[in-house]
Amino acid sequence: MQIKKRISLGLSFVMLLSLLAACSSDKTPTGNATPSASPNASPSEASQAQDVKLTFFNTSAEVNTVFEQLFKTYHELNPNVTIELIPTPIGGAQLEKFQSLLASGNPATIANLDPGTILQFKDKFLDLDSEKSKYEQLTKPGAVDGALLDGKFLGIPWTAQGYGLLYNKRVVEESIGGTFDPASIKTRSDLAEVLAKVEAAGKAPVMIHGADWSLGAHYLALAYSLQSNSVEENRKFVENLKNGSVSLMDNPQFAGLMDTFDLLKKYNIRKKDPLVADYNKDSADFAKGETAFYFMGDWTWAVVGPLEGRDQEFGVLPVPISDNPDDFGNTQVAYSEPKLFAIDNSGSTPAQQEAAKAFVEWMVTSEQGQEAIVSQMGLALPYKDVKVKGTNVISDAVNQYTDQGKVINIGVINYLPQDYWAKTGASMQKYLVDKTDREGLAKEVEGYWKSYAGK
Repeated sequence: MQIKKRISLGLSFVMLLSLLAACSSDKTPTGNATPSASPNASPSEASQAQDVKLTFFNTSAEVNTVFEQLFKTYHELNPNVTIELIPTPIGGAQLEKFQSLLASGNPATIANLDPGTILQFKDKFLDLDSEKSKYEQLTKPGAVDGALLDGKFLGIPWTAQGYGLLYNKRVVEESIGGTFDPASIKTRSDLAEVLAKVEAAGKAPVMIHGADWSLGAHYLALAYSLQSNSVEENRKFVENLKNGSVSLMDNPQFAGLMDTFDLLKKYNIRKKDPLVADYNKDSADFAKGETAFYFMGDWTWAVVGPLEGRDQEFGVLPVPISDNPDDFGNTQVAYSEPKLFAIDNSGSTPAQQEAAKAFVEWMVTSEQGQEAIVSQMGLALPYKDVKVKGTNVISDAVNQYTDQGKVINIGVINYLPQDYWAKTGASMQKYLVDKTDREGLAKEVEGYWKSYAGK
């Protein structure tokens, strides 16, 4: 599986959105339906009274075959429902294909898309408000809120990803000479004390991956999400950056985040050549105990899991931004749902829409569906009753935070320009190699946002 598909938290919401133009909404149902429902029939009656064909557009192309097997299983259980995969390549061309289906009036009934794509085409998708309370009961705290787009429930969450300071339990415990309790790290000073102990034990304390997506989308973008636990309030903060009414240098969240970054820089194992940014090597070195901590997400299990000779126990810490344990962010990990299932409302019949709802619910709640998602796809489900145990121990660690509601909803990123991570990530790279100071970084980042004033 390609790296960029497994770092979808950082990249899925920035993929070539500029290629997608608005499409006409006056299309009538076409070959996607078989046959049309009676105009007097309710959606549920229609789906029960006839055979229904659904099409499924999948942007997680690397697991196409897993989805196809799920479609066969579902058809065996529900012979009146046939689901056909619309195959897509890995990369930007899949979004062009999605646009062409909309333009032709033959859209996919179900689409597995990045939240940002759903937001851009929100008028094309079914408002799932009638399903919202059900999924609030089925999912973990914050999952549905994290999936809302402009306040609407347009996509059903089915994957969850989190990130923060990953830790190699063996290395940390050998360094401190005892059992490590991640809950003991509630402040920056707590973290500094552990990093100093690791260094004193002759081990490398931390790894900073120097890629722009990691620095810009994952680290710096925390500043936008840490303003509040409300996505709408965080969007207002970004708008204030655009109009120049806030100063990053005066913002406590930005200041605290960068104070912690300075701490991580001090102990960075890659400090001699921090911009090499070899994702596979960084992940493997962490997994084999070359460093105690690693700023990264649970998606790195795609590299870590199959490694021979790796350590066995890993976990995740929040990134503390102050010395007040009660400050938002000090005990919460960053969390998002990088992909959502959306149902078409521009060319699908009521019968298809009802059948699509039923299939998606089966996929995320049944043992067969969960086995496919958790075991075969290697993903984490943001649901309370997951019947299948996965192998990703880092995701398990993230789940402990989500189960307690200790998460930072980073949904504001769904509303950001497609180049924010690359442009501000480049500024962070300059800061990482001491080519600019804190004030210079703040000016560059503010300059980027002011370039979007009025947009």
